[in-house]
Amino acid sequence: TQWSRARRRLQHPATRTFQALRIAVNDELTSLAGLLEAIARAAAMPASPARWLADRARVAIITFHSLEDRPVKHAFASLVERGLAMHVSKKPITPSDSEIESNPRARSAKLRAISLIH
Repeated sequence: TQWSRARRRLQHPATRTFQALRIAVNDELTSLAGLLEAIARAAAMPASPARWLADRARVAIITFHSLEDRPVKHAFASLVERGLAMHVSKKPITPSDSEIESNPRARSAKLRAISLIH
């Protein structure tokens, strides 16, 4: 059942429902898509005064669930594949056991980072 699954994950059963409501109300996925597109455009743009990212800028995004993480992972991989960026670390950086113990909300956090080539 959902309740027993949620207990094993140390999560209240209503957590996912309220998370879905927050994502919808704040239009978070559309905002994230817009940010990722802007990063891709800036990375592809030759050095110019209109570029809002500095040369060799590092871009890091913390995600908290797969609906956020998947687009970030794919967008960063695409920039690396196109030769516009390099991974700062190949795998996402996740919280240590001691950090999760002191801050349980961090348990699902993933940090992904890239460094622009130019």
